[in-house]
Order: sequence, then C-alpha cells, then structure tokens
Amino acid sequence: MARKNGKGAVGVGDTAPDFRLPGTGGRHWSLSEFRGRVVVLVFYPGDDTPVCTRQLVCYNNELAQFAELDAQVLAVSAQDVASHEAFAAKHRLTMPLLADVDKAVHRSYGVLGVLDLPRRSVFVIDPAGIVRYAHRAVVGVTYRPVDELTAAVRAAR
Repeated sequence: MARKNGKGAVGVGDTAPDFRLPGTGGRHWSLSEFRGRVVVLVFYPGDDTPVCTRQLVCYNNELAQFAELDAQVLAVSAQDVASHEAFAAKHRLTMPLLADVDKAVHRSYGVLGVLDLPRRSVFVIDPAGIVRYAHRAVVGVTYRPVDELTAAVRAAR
C-alpha cells in the first residue's frame, strides 16, 4: 500500500488498510465488508479504563447520528474478545468491539506509541476505502467529540 505522507503511518488521502478481526457479536469483522459506506474506525487503549469507557459510551449513545449518515462505527483495542464482550455488556455498548491482540492492525494504521502502547486514534474512511480524517492523540486523556466526527463523516460521503 502506498502511503502519501511518507512516514509509514496512514494519513488523509491514503487507502485504509483492510483487516479481519474477531469481535463482539460472535463473529469476525472486516473493513472491506463496509465498502460503499463511511466507516468511523476508533482505536482505544483499553476496556474499562476511565477515558475509554467515557469515549465509547459517548459514541454508543450517539450511534443514531452516525446511522442517519449511513456510517458504521468500529472500535478496536488489543484486549481479547472475552474482555470486549464483558465490557460491552457492562456498559450496554452495541457497536462492534474488535480484538487486535497482536496489534497488527494498530501497526498498519500507525497508532502505536512509546513502548508499543496504543494511542487513542480515530479515522474516517470514505465509501471507496480512502482515509478522509485521521486523528492520533498524543496523550490520550481526551477524545474527539461526536460533532467533529459526524462533520468528518458528512465530508467523506
């Protein structure tokens, strides 16, 4: 895959790397299955951590806004499916939570930081599979607001 930014990290204008990961709902999920729709791809550091919980509960509570724009939200972290299922049940999360335990997808998107730790990151991928919005948090104590992401979705349609 050619990366236009030359830094080895996926950026705006690049083709989003496809993946197939196990996740909640007892199935595997892939980026390519959503071709033709906008995808909001959320990388979060960990299940049941304070900021991640607030972030995913916030996004989950606003899934109708994404659905109105025909956008699919997918959340990825390095925990296993059992952890994701417990986290989703505890907080009534209905968006797919995907398990990237070997961090291969994290690496392909360039979202690993110091000591190989995941960085809170969000990508908006257009219907053709091109990244139209990319944000990687430096510290990760905050997350992107829903209105910013829905604006990026509108622009990517």
